[in-house]
Amino acid sequence: MLNKMGRTLLAAAVAGNVGAAGAAPMTLQDYLALSGPAPTQHVAYGPAPSQFAELFQPPGDGPFPVAVIVHGGCWTKEFGGITQMHNMAGALQQQGIAVWNVEYRRFDEEGGGYPGMYHDVATALDRLRVLAPERRLDLSRIVLVGHSAGGHLAQWAAARARLPRSSPLYVADPLPVPTVISLGGLADLRNEQSLIKISCDRDMAQLAGTASAARPDIFSDTSPAELLPTGVRTVLIHGEFDTISPLRAGQDYARRAHAAGDHAEVIVLPGGSHYDEVAASSPSWTIVSAQIRKALGL
Repeated sequence: MLNKMGRTLLAAAVAGNVGAAGAAPMTLQDYLALSGPAPTQHVAYGPAPSQFAELFQPPGDGPFPVAVIVHGGCWTKEFGGITQMHNMAGALQQQGIAVWNVEYRRFDEEGGGYPGMYHDVATALDRLRVLAPERRLDLSRIVLVGHSAGGHLAQWAAARARLPRSSPLYVADPLPVPTVISLGGLADLRNEQSLIKISCDRDMAQLAGTASAARPDIFSDTSPAELLPTGVRTVLIHGEFDTISPLRAGQDYARRAHAAGDHAEVIVLPGGSHYDEVAASSPSWTIVSAQIRKALGL
C-alpha cells in the first residue's frame, strides 16, 4: 500500500547494519550537547535578535550547491536549535555544500508566532538571491531541510507559491525549491493537533494565529498539508524510535501528498530517535546526508 503513495525505504536495506553496533538512540540531552564549527558569515535579515541566518561556505571557488536548514525545538526558544544545527552544517560544509542555517522568531518571542515566524523563514530563504552572487551559491541546486518544528516550516517555505493572495504571508515570487527533506517534521497542523499538543505542548493559536472574518481557516496559509499539491518532492525521514514525530505521521502526510498528485517518500532510520535525525555523529547520518546529496544531484 505504501508503494502507491511514494517509496517507503526501509533504510536498513540501504545501509546494511548501520546502528547495529549498539549505539543507543540519542536523547534530548545528547541533542542539546551537539556542536560544530563557527559559521563563515552571520547575516541579519531584520532588527530582532532572532532575525538572522548563518552561512557555512566550503573552501574553493564554487559555485556551491546549497542546503537551507531550519532547526526545530517545538517552535519555542526554550530548546535552542540553531547552535545544535552547527553539527550538521559543518559536516555538509566539508562535503562541498554551502549551508544556510536559519534562525527565526518563535511563538514566545516578540513578533513571533503568526505571521512573524513565517515571514522570518520566508525572508531568510529569499535573502539567498542577494547573497548568491557574492558567495558563489548555485541556487539551481538547492534543498530545504527542516527538523521537527523546522520540518513544518521548511515544508511550508517550499509550498509558498501555493499561498492564497489574500494571506498576509503571500509573496509574488518566492525562491523555488524542488525538494524538501523533513526530519521528524510536524507539518500537518490540522490533523496532527493532538500529536503536537502531546509532543510539544503547543496550541494552534500559538502556531497558526486566530480565525477572523478575513481568515476563517487558520490552517489555509500555515499548514503545508493544506497547500498540496505543491509540485515539490518531499522526503519524510523518521527515526525508528521517534516518539515526538513517529513514523505514522510521515506516512499519513505522504499519503495525502500522493493523493494530491505530489511525489513523497518515507525513510526510516533504524535505531534512530528524534535527535539522531540531525546529528552527524549518529549512525543515521549516513542515510540523511545521502538524501541531501541526492536532492542536490551530487
